Amino acid sequence: MTGYININFPFRDSNKGFFLDLTSDDASAIKADLMHLILTKKGERFYLPEFGTNLLRYIFEPEDGLTLGMIEDEIKTSVSKYLPKLQITNIAVTQSTDNNHAADVRIDYNVTDDVFTSSDFVIISI
Repeated sequence: MTGYININFPFRDSNKGFFLDLTSDDASAIKADLMHLILTKKGERFYLPEFGTNLLRYIFEPEDGLTLGMIEDEIKTSVSKYLPKLQITNIAVTQSTDNNHAADVRIDYNVTDDVFTSSDFVIISI
């Protein structure tokens, strides 16, 4: 595909004359959509107050099975509602190696269009 699909993640200036850099293929567009959804705080988006997640509320919570389960549920619920073509295959939450007070979240996913299925992952730190 040669057209531009949406705003890339992370935000950066465009070197092609657009205000922001845009994605140019389906895989990067899906990854950008997922990152925008996960990192948007619920209530931040006008007219869609439920868009996003509340992952920041888990920053000071104990790193136990209950908290990790709530993080997974938060992500899965938002993705199923706003990115229905994206199927999460695994979510792994681990303590960050860079910071004792942070966690790394790896999200493995599949995307199926009418014919093909592709797999990818994202890693975010919270």
